[in-house]
Amino acid sequence: MECRMDGRVAVITGASMGLGRAMAETFARSGASVALLARRPEKLAEAKAAIAKVASTKVEGYSCDVSNRQDLEGAWAQVVRDFGKVDILVNNAGSSAAKPFESVTDAEWEADFNVKVWPAIRLCRLALPGMKERKWGRIINVLNIGAKAPTASSTPTSVSRAAGMALTKALSHEGAPHNVLVNAMLVGLIESDQWRRRYDSGAGQGKSYEQFLQGMSDARKIPLGRMGTAQEFANMACFLASDAGSYVTGVAINVDGGTSPAV
Repeated sequence: MECRMDGRVAVITGASMGLGRAMAETFARSGASVALLARRPEKLAEAKAAIAKVASTKVEGYSCDVSNRQDLEGAWAQVVRDFGKVDILVNNAGSSAAKPFESVTDAEWEADFNVKVWPAIRLCRLALPGMKERKWGRIINVLNIGAKAPTASSTPTSVSRAAGMALTKALSHEGAPHNVLVNAMLVGLIESDQWRRRYDSGAGQGKSYEQFLQGMSDARKIPLGRMGTAQEFANMACFLASDAGSYVTGVAINVDGGTSPAV
């Protein structure tokens, strides 16, 4: 089975590194034009240059703070001017923020929702009219497995990600009559830049990077016995965003090596 996206235009937030960059490159290799949204211009430029080398499609980067409504809406307007339309939206912005509930301040709650929930709401609101008009659209909300099965000391992320899962299900019902499919992908333990940074900061304690990653896998008791890769995550996103996934909507798929206790 080949997952192609020829002629499609995809917008991906948090696209300069990690999962976002892997999805952007995979989409581009599959024939989609890709708009990368991220906050840091230097990382964005680096990602755009690397993806453009392997893509035969249009790749552009847009520096924006997704937590700022005006900044986000301005970036969206520029994407539409540059590409003419948006067929695929991947809400991927945000990193983990996990503390015991009583230690989470109002400011931390607000910051988490401002990065993870409000941008998804605003971008979906911008994307849906055009998708419905063209009778084709894909929205993927990147969450984590705590959205289904939150643990102790997992707030505020587990709560904001659960909100993202509810948004996914609600929009899937509204989009289905218009062939707009809305799904979520729930991240488990995936090898990414944040783990490299943690290792480089001294968390490895004399271990090799491979030993450090294996220790993380063992500590999380991952049934498959290893961390996932960004490419493995991107492969599932590519399936959902293509015509190959044309009968899948309203689901939250765990990409976690079997870790989550919830199916």
